[in-house]
Amino acid sequence: MLELEDIHKSFIHNGNRIEVLRGIDLAVGPGDTVALLGASGVGKSTLLNIMGTLEPPTSGEVRFEGRIVGNLKEAALCRLRNRDIGFVFQFHHLLLEFNAVENTIMPALIARMTRKEAEKRAEAMLTKVGLGHRMRHRIGELSGGEQQRVAIARALIMRPKLLLADEPTGNLDRITGEEIADLLLWLNREERLAMVIATHNEALARRLAVRMEIVDGRIRAQA
Repeated sequence: MLELEDIHKSFIHNGNRIEVLRGIDLAVGPGDTVALLGASGVGKSTLLNIMGTLEPPTSGEVRFEGRIVGNLKEAALCRLRNRDIGFVFQFHHLLLEFNAVENTIMPALIARMTRKEAEKRAEAMLTKVGLGHRMRHRIGELSGGEQQRVAIARALIMRPKLLLADEPTGNLDRITGEEIADLLLWLNREERLAMVIATHNEALARRLAVRMEIVDGRIRAQA
């Protein structure tokens, strides 16, 4: 489904070129679960952004279902991100003045779905992630774990094929983090959702089928 071939990414800082990724090859198929490991600053978030078409590589090729992402026009990229790829971040970026349903429906409204259909989908997804009783509460009235569940519901409302998660348990206590991990793995089985999760959480990483570590800008597979 998603293929990365010889991905390089570099940045210019104070006139110096900093090479973060140095030839990444990676393939993710339907239903795969991949843990992306590595020390802070090694490029995990950068690689997720490239996988999600949020930023281009300096060189190399990204393909999604056989399409070369670099050849797509901006409108097609936006549709791909909106419909086929879901994003969950360490900081959920929810709108505090809106309730759970209003936050969840945002991608559907961007896709020009009717508000009635968007709300129906949002309510179903919030129920699926365990927030059926809290969907009309504003974000500020929800706990950290509940807010992350809203973020997951928002990421999945368009029924994407791939979920990219950047430290989804990083700001949560151990028990709440385990609940979010349980939820993600249940969604993987229920929806056959492919997932790539960048994490420092070893317990979560051990529960995923594939573990890959970025070392010196390259991928090193782990058993």
